[in-house]
Amino acid sequence: MVHKPNRFKAGLKQGQIQIGLWLSTGEPYLADVAGHAGFDWLVIDGEHGPNDLKSILAQLQVLESSDAEAVVRLPVGEKWMIKQMLDIGARTLLIPMVNSAEEAEELVRSVRYPPKGDRGMGAMTARASQFGAISNYVDIAESEICLLIQVETKRALADIERISRVKGIDGIFIGPADLAADMGGAFDSEIVLSAIGNAIKKIRMANRPAGILTFDEKLNKNFIDQGATFVAVGADVAELSRALRTLSARYGRGGAADLTTSQATY
Repeated sequence: MVHKPNRFKAGLKQGQIQIGLWLSTGEPYLADVAGHAGFDWLVIDGEHGPNDLKSILAQLQVLESSDAEAVVRLPVGEKWMIKQMLDIGARTLLIPMVNSAEEAEELVRSVRYPPKGDRGMGAMTARASQFGAISNYVDIAESEICLLIQVETKRALADIERISRVKGIDGIFIGPADLAADMGGAFDSEIVLSAIGNAIKKIRMANRPAGILTFDEKLNKNFIDQGATFVAVGADVAELSRALRTLSARYGRGGAADLTTSQATY
């Protein structure tokens, strides 16, 4: 049986601009809607969204028919959690709160089979190999699994050059909201935006793709101009809420207040 190539990972290697969306509801039906909206990648959020293993599996299943790559963000980078996500068919993972090159190296080992890593050998009974139908899955996994790490603290930025040089990392995502909180400033403050710009520059100097998420179109375009190549531009919950509030406001109900720039991130 033929596997579906990871076009998102290939696009990262080629330096293509890839536009994404956050899936924060935990609902497969909404994931299906988003999967046919034209985005290049969709983040199933297991960190802040109401997700568990089964809800993530259900969203992976509905996104099989989409051209968008499903990216699963884990709550934490625990080995057992990574193993479960890979076995149910996730092949692009986003791991939050990576603060050092040593942590990044450990994550690389977690997504690879021995001898290059320590992922458990259970693929032949897992969805990842189509339950054994992809007989060479172990070989395919080496080239198709995509590991994205999230840097979002002052400590991480202090080690960004070493982190960016870790072999096996496919992309480095800057978490602007937590970074701003750790720096004690608003997301759109000069000090935070400057730190993000410097981080993007250092990531790109190491020939690694840089990514980010904001809900502000102008900021997103600026980050792309600075070198970010995988950029999430919104979240399903935020877009739905805004659309519904706008609709109700037309009839004198609710309110249609937009997010301020300093709130326009996640």
